[in-house]
Amino acid sequence: MIGVIGGSGVYEISGLEEARWQAVASPWGAPSDEVLTGRLGGVPMAFLPRHGRGHVHSPTDVPYRANIDALKRLGVTDVISVSACGSFRDEMAPGDFVVVDQFIDRTFAREKSFFGTGCVAHVSLAQPTCPRLSAACVAAARAEGIKVHDGGTYLAMEGPQFSTVAESKMYREAWGADVIGMTNMPEAKLAREAELCYASVAMVTDYDSWHEGHGAVDVATVIATLTGNSAKAKALIAALPGLLGPDRAPCPHGCDHALEGAIMTAPERRDTALLAKLDAVAGRVL
Repeated sequence: MIGVIGGSGVYEISGLEEARWQAVASPWGAPSDEVLTGRLGGVPMAFLPRHGRGHVHSPTDVPYRANIDALKRLGVTDVISVSACGSFRDEMAPGDFVVVDQFIDRTFAREKSFFGTGCVAHVSLAQPTCPRLSAACVAAARAEGIKVHDGGTYLAMEGPQFSTVAESKMYREAWGADVIGMTNMPEAKLAREAELCYASVAMVTDYDSWHEGHGAVDVATVIATLTGNSAKAKALIAALPGLLGPDRAPCPHGCDHALEGAIMTAPERRDTALLAKLDAVAGRVL
């Protein structure tokens, strides 16, 4: 089952057969919205608008844990994250897509793990996205004539304000980031803990504030580019079922076994209340 988390400008997907919005209860709170489920090209799909329909959740307030848990409960195996971003590279121009393969996490006001006191776990995040799923996203974009960059480092900032010029130049020049956004962290970390394959499609809307040839980023600039990006994102999503197919083999990169050996807490010392909340995310190993 393919799960799509839609970011700014992507609040629904078209063409789903047997489409219906449904509420999904999660022990981690309410998800951002109901989940739109159906079938596309014979493949089950689930769509969740990250900010909620009408864009009601700020990047900091998005219920990331509830969102990932809800998708896992529905049977999602592969998550495609679609999000708006700023670019630190001339060649990654507004309107381009970047299939991200690395992250720098600068967020600080969000819950970043399903685990904690009473059940401690450490998963590997060296390769934070799934190469198999990312390759499918690149192929889908190219098939739809979308200019896409295969690989890039995403700087996740807290927001909701945009960067200062000094920050923008530091992220670009000293840290080597390629794009900047506010929502892929802790989303990618939580997907890994939930043993879900995760790919990030970042849609460039602006050049942040480093570029001398462009003015400082503002909402009007972002929205002007979002409209075109939204149509392209929907086309990319529509192409994925044909590329991924109806049958799901085990992930060759181990995303679906990320919790193997990750739980540190001895069974007799585990908190039963926390274990109950982890039934969907970590039930396979617990």
